[in-house]
Amino acid sequence: MEYYNQDTLIYLNTDFVQASSAGIDMFGQSLHYGYGAFEGLRAYSTHNGTRIFKAEEHFARLAKSCETIGLPFEWDNRTLIEKSYELLELNNLREAYIRPLVFSGSNMHLTSSNVANIMIAAWEWGPYLGQNLLRVNISKIERPNPKSFPTEAKVSGQYINSILATSDAIKNGFDEALLLDQDGFVAQASSENLFIEKDFKIYTPPLGNIFPGITRETVIEICKSLNFEIIEKRLTIKHIYEADSAFLSGTAAGIIGIKQIDNMIFSEDWEDSIGASIQRKYKNLVLEQENYEVII
Repeated sequence: MEYYNQDTLIYLNTDFVQASSAGIDMFGQSLHYGYGAFEGLRAYSTHNGTRIFKAEEHFARLAKSCETIGLPFEWDNRTLIEKSYELLELNNLREAYIRPLVFSGSNMHLTSSNVANIMIAAWEWGPYLGQNLLRVNISKIERPNPKSFPTEAKVSGQYINSILATSDAIKNGFDEALLLDQDGFVAQASSENLFIEKDFKIYTPPLGNIFPGITRETVIEICKSLNFEIIEKRLTIKHIYEADSAFLSGTAAGIIGIKQIDNMIFSEDWEDSIGASIQRKYKNLVLEQENYEVII
């Protein structure tokens, strides 16, 4: 797909510039070493106009990611949110995916940079994993060990791990991959958090070896609001295979159900699952629809 054309504008440091002429620092650590931090946000067309879902939380996490890896973050998040809305208007986008990226200046040493830049881009992008139920495999690639890498930060170089896992899954006929942690417990998908349903309860891996997704936290809030019991615990492959249903959550993907994991097909019909109810509630939430469905 095309992410930009000759008319597309991005926000770069303090100005709106054409994406095609922004230029690249060929001696930047971000290019050579993956030393950068980014976020992913979604804007939705609602009855209140175009609204970016949980913008403050996303930009706060961007600042925290930069702090975690020692990358300067000297911008005001309220200003960045305002510029994001302005960027959508300049590019005539009512629904879009928004990508802020903080990247370093020139530095070939393996030391923290004292110079950073910020770029914000936006483009039309449907659900990242589509809208059909997913076929997922248990990947041979593990989630990074949190003692060797700050897995709670959204750092550019970390996503090489995700690219390898996803590419391998697709090569083997699946849509997405589930990664284990260093202890053999199921952690998450390549870029989404995992939830399973068993005996009318929802389970999800705890923080520590997973990415603390904002959509994950929203799912937990939805479960509590709908009086669904949700339990955070370490999950084994056996737990996954014996689940009644499962789904993934993420800003790019939204809430999306899983049809099967490896050769195991879930017995419960997705439309009858708790996950489907959470999916509908999430859609109502991001679209700011006032009349939420009542689930008995």
